[in-house]
Amino acid sequence: MTASYQLEMKGIIKQFGGVPALSAVDFTVRGGEIHALLGANGAGKSTLMKILSGAYRADGGQIEADGEALRINSPADAKKSGIHCVYQEVDSALVPQLTVAENVMLDALASKDSSLWIRTRERAEQAKSVLSRLGADIDVNRKVAELSLAQKQIVLLARIVAQEAKAIIFDEPTAPLSDSECKELFKIMHELKDSGVACIFITHRLPEVLEHADRVTIMRDGKKVHSGPTDEISGEGIINHMLGKTFEEEFPKRETDIGGPLLKAEGIRRGYKVRGADLEVRSGEVLAVVGLVGAGKTELARILGGADKHEEGTIGLRGKKLAFRQPADAIREGIVLVPEERRKQGIFIHQSVDLNLTLPVLDQVSRLGFISRKKEKRLSSEISRSLGVKTASGDQLALHLSGGNQQKLAIGKWLESGAVVFIFDEPTKGVDIGAKSDIFRIIGDLAAAGKGIIYFTCELAEGLGIGDRIAVMADGAVSKVFKRGEATQAQLLYYASGGLEVNDEG
Repeated sequence: MTASYQLEMKGIIKQFGGVPALSAVDFTVRGGEIHALLGANGAGKSTLMKILSGAYRADGGQIEADGEALRINSPADAKKSGIHCVYQEVDSALVPQLTVAENVMLDALASKDSSLWIRTRERAEQAKSVLSRLGADIDVNRKVAELSLAQKQIVLLARIVAQEAKAIIFDEPTAPLSDSECKELFKIMHELKDSGVACIFITHRLPEVLEHADRVTIMRDGKKVHSGPTDEISGEGIINHMLGKTFEEEFPKRETDIGGPLLKAEGIRRGYKVRGADLEVRSGEVLAVVGLVGAGKTELARILGGADKHEEGTIGLRGKKLAFRQPADAIREGIVLVPEERRKQGIFIHQSVDLNLTLPVLDQVSRLGFISRKKEKRLSSEISRSLGVKTASGDQLALHLSGGNQQKLAIGKWLESGAVVFIFDEPTKGVDIGAKSDIFRIIGDLAAAGKGIIYFTCELAEGLGIGDRIAVMADGAVSKVFKRGEATQAQLLYYASGGLEVNDEG
């Protein structure tokens, strides 16, 4: 059954700090359809949906349902209008100590119209009825804490359905699920579609889009660039719309002599984020590991850097098997991590430039337990000069530096440590183009000195520009590895989006 319900976003504008995030975006979804909303990282799709769900307020434009203007200034306003969200992290929306029935009927229990007397059997029957509508078989008397992630998603969906939802936003719902769990979720999504609900589906997995979505809207750089029926566009066409212009290398790649293997990881697993990842980096080589948000890049980087333990698999350095209990163990072996969250994990923002750059090598600036300020300042000055750190003095607090200069501190503190493998997680995130150029130069210098570089990034163009080899991550594993010059952005996006390799014969 296709419902007549129509939800429209017209001319939506949003800026952050004067920088446009959405530029007059139109988006329409109808009852009884699954509508995929696609775009590369930073395209604006999440911002658009946060406005629809009330998490953000638009700076311009309007939202209408069946031609009537809606005032959505909060998530509560969106829910009153029948607009709901299902996120990956469902635990924050459920109460684990309560039963399935109590969670499904939680909003009804909390409503002003609800009786003060809670009829347990009646609530259980109501919850069973809602779950039955979704084709789900879950014991309503079980505690939510005992359920799998997929079952929790179903319970949250049942609660939403119990509130007579008209539109449901699914934000990367399949990212943490197994194949069988994904099939169950799509079965329920189609049940909702058939009952007249408008389903908005955000995903990076193109095969899911082509199989399940009725319509596709594609965004790029804060604008809508395509909208139409799914059966009128191919996977390649979607990728071309997402990428836009052909990539031209922005920064020159420094050629180096690549030697033998340094770090090798095989079958690395941790939870549902890293599911059997393999990679190898050689001396003098930059291995770019590219992937979309949720691919498991940061989780793998933290494992290789000793910040998190892996549950299965092996890590070896020059043939020696390693076991890390903490980052200090990895550092001792010559493996260092420059983390994505530089302000929280990479530097001490309330300490000086001098301290940040010399802390890992205190033995070089101290004697008998006493730090020589003269040696500390000299070493800090040398590192700052080589990195191009812009600071008034070594006494300046890292807090007052630009994002690019803070990132240089996070890298520079390891330069004199004797490390042989440098792991970078999104090193150019939030830095200006000048700092990005400096960071690329620093990485080139490290590779030229025989270091092994593992460069994790969601920026496909950066991976192509800096990598001697490019490994593509999807769903917690490396799905494809290219040599430099073998891949295009479209190919990287294809494999990063869950595309499977086809072996052509003949």
